[in-house]
Amino acid sequence: MRNEWKKSDAEAMVRDYAKSGVSRDLALRVYTTRLLGQNPDLVLHGGGNTSVKTEAKDILGDKIEVLCVKGSGWDMGDIAPPGLPAVRLQPLRKLEKLDRLSDEDMVNFQRGQLLDSNAPNPSVETLLHAFLPAKFIDHTHSTAVLAVSDQPDGERKLADIYGGKMAVVPYIMPGFALAKAAAQVQRKHPKAIGLVLHKHGIFTFGDTAEEAYTNMIDMVTLAEKRLERGSKRMVQAKLPKQLAGVAEIAPILRGLTSEPVDRNEGTWNRLVMEFRTGPTVLGYVNGRDVGRYSAVGVVTPDHTIRTKNWPLVVPAPEAGKLDAFRDRARQAIEKFVADYHAYFKRHNPRHQSKKIELDPMPRVILVPGLGLFGLGKTAKDAAIAADVACNAIDTISAAESIGRFASISEADMFDVEYWSLEQAKLGKAADKPFTRQVAVVTGAGGGIGAATAVSFAKEGAEVAVLDRDMAAAKATAKKIGGAAFAVECDVTDPQSVRKAFDRVAARFGGVDIVVSNAGAAWQGKIGEVSNDVLRQSFELNFFAHQSVAQNAVRIMKTQGTGGVLLFNVSKQAVNPGPDFGPYGLPKASTLFLSRQYALEYGGDGIRVNAVNADRVNTGIFAGGLLEQRAKARGLSVQQYLSDGNLLKREVKTTDVAQAFVMLAQARKTTGAVLTVDGGNIAAALR
Repeated sequence: MRNEWKKSDAEAMVRDYAKSGVSRDLALRVYTTRLLGQNPDLVLHGGGNTSVKTEAKDILGDKIEVLCVKGSGWDMGDIAPPGLPAVRLQPLRKLEKLDRLSDEDMVNFQRGQLLDSNAPNPSVETLLHAFLPAKFIDHTHSTAVLAVSDQPDGERKLADIYGGKMAVVPYIMPGFALAKAAAQVQRKHPKAIGLVLHKHGIFTFGDTAEEAYTNMIDMVTLAEKRLERGSKRMVQAKLPKQLAGVAEIAPILRGLTSEPVDRNEGTWNRLVMEFRTGPTVLGYVNGRDVGRYSAVGVVTPDHTIRTKNWPLVVPAPEAGKLDAFRDRARQAIEKFVADYHAYFKRHNPRHQSKKIELDPMPRVILVPGLGLFGLGKTAKDAAIAADVACNAIDTISAAESIGRFASISEADMFDVEYWSLEQAKLGKAADKPFTRQVAVVTGAGGGIGAATAVSFAKEGAEVAVLDRDMAAAKATAKKIGGAAFAVECDVTDPQSVRKAFDRVAARFGGVDIVVSNAGAAWQGKIGEVSNDVLRQSFELNFFAHQSVAQNAVRIMKTQGTGGVLLFNVSKQAVNPGPDFGPYGLPKASTLFLSRQYALEYGGDGIRVNAVNADRVNTGIFAGGLLEQRAKARGLSVQQYLSDGNLLKREVKTTDVAQAFVMLAQARKTTGAVLTVDGGNIAAALR
C-alpha cells in the first residue's frame, strides 16, 4: 500500500487552518484522516475513526486535556475540524474503573463531556481511543487485514505476519467491553505499534500523525504481501450461453423485493437499486461455491447495518426465458424472507428489551453472469450497499485464496444488526412522499419539465431527466444534485425512448412515476397548414406521448407494483385558439390517450392523469411565438400572461410542476384532468 504522506501538503494544511484558530495537532489529525478515508481499501462510508489527544481551552479559559475524535455523521475522506469534536479526556478515562456500562449510558456520558454541546456525537469507539495511551490513533477496516483475520485460524495467521509488532484483540462487539479489552491487551504488549481487532479492523498508534499513519500503511502492506502468496482460485460455474440484460431483470427483482403497505391505498415499500459489475465481481458471483462463501456472514460488523448478514443469490438469467427467471427468483426471495424471519425469532428472545424486526428484504442481490445489485430506500443507500458488497467481495475473495472465509457468529451479527443504538433511530426520520420511488420526466432540460423534475426530487423521488439536449438535461440534473440521472432522449424516436427507459431501469431498478411532458408548438390556419407541419406536431405532441406511455407501462407491469403516468396536455385540447390548430389537435388526441391508458391499465394499479396548463411562459414560446399568440387573442403580452385569467395572476412553471406532484399523490384519482390556467371558464371541462 502506498504511503501518501507529503510534508509540504501537511504543513500547508496546518498554515491554512491556523488562520481560523485550529491547532497544529488537530490540523495534522485532519490531514492524515483524509488520507486514510480517501482509500476505499481502508475506509468505506463512515467506517473507521481517528483521534488525537491534545489540549484545548474551556469556557473559563483553562487548558484541559481533550480527545478530538471522529464524530458521528462525518466521513473520513472529507473530514474537517468540526468533524473531530473535543471531549474532556480525564472523565472518559475514569470510566475504565467500571465493570459494566450500557451503550446508552456511554453515549450520554460522552456527549456530556463535549466542549461544544452542538458538536456531533463522538464515535461509539471513543472510549477505546481514550483508554489507549498513544497521542495519535488510527482505525480502519482494511480489506487486506480483514481477509487475513476472517479465517478459522485468523489469530494464528495474524501472529505469523506481525509477530510482536501488533497485538490481537479477540472479537468483542464495539462499545465499553471492547474498549476495556483493547486497553488490557495493549498493556500486555506495550511495545506493539497497534492492535488488530479480530474480524473487525486494525488500530495503529503514534506520537505524531505521520507515525500513526505510516504504521497503518506498513501494517496493511504486510497483510497484502501475505495475500499475494495465495494460490487458491474460485472455480467458476457453468452459465447459460446467452444472458438477459440488466434492464430486463432489474424491474423483475425490484418488484419481487417490494412489500405492499396498503393495497387499498396502492402503497408499496419499494427499494431503489444500484448495479455493479467487473472482473472481480463476476469472478465471485459466477463461482461454483457462491452459495457457500456468500452466506457465511459479513467481513466486519459495521457492514451488517448496510447489507444485512448475507446477500440474496438468484439464478443466472437466461435470455428469452424471463418468466422462468421470475419464478426462480421469486422462490429465492421467499426463502430469503422466511430465513430472515427465522433468524430474528432465533435471536430476539436472548434480549431483555425485545427488538423491532427490520424489513426482511435483501440489500444485496448477486446475479451470476451479470454482477450484483445494491438495494436501499434511496439511491444513496443503494450505492452504499453496492460499495460495501464490492468491498466484501474483495475481502472474501482474498480470504478464500489463502484459506477459508469465516465471519463472526450469527448471534454476534444479530447483536450488531439489532444494536440498541441503531434501534433507537427507527421511526425518527420520516420518509418524504416519494422516497423509494423513481420518477422520469421528459423534456426536462428546461421550462415545465425542469421545474417538475426539481419538484419531484424535493419530495424524495430519484429523478431521471430526459431531454434531447443532453447539455440541458445535465444542467437540470446538476441543479437537483444527488443521484439525478441525465439521459439523452429524442421522444419522437421510439428506439431512443426505449433505450432511455432501459437505461433508467438499469440505473435505478425500475420506474414508478412518468411525466410525459416534452412538446412544442406549431401555428397555422387548419385549412391552410401543410401536412408536413401537422405531421411534425403529431409526432411530438401525440405519438411521442404514446411511445413514452408504452415504455412506462412496460416497466411498471414488469415490476407489478402499480405506478403513475402523467401527461402534459394543454388548454388547447378543450378550448382551441385561432391559428393554433396544428398544436391543439394532437394535444386533444393526447388528452384522449391519457383516458384510454387510465381505462386499460387501472387493473394493474397504474393511475393515469393529465394536466391542462395555459399561457405558461416557457421555451415553447421562443422565436416570437408568445407575441404572436397574444396578438391572436387581441392582447398585449402582459395581458396574455396574467390579465387574461380570472385570478389576474401569471401561471409559472412551478405551478404546473405542483399540479403534477399533486396528481402523483392522489392515490384514488385516475382518468382526471387538472387545469392550471389562473381561471378560464371557456376552457373548463364539461
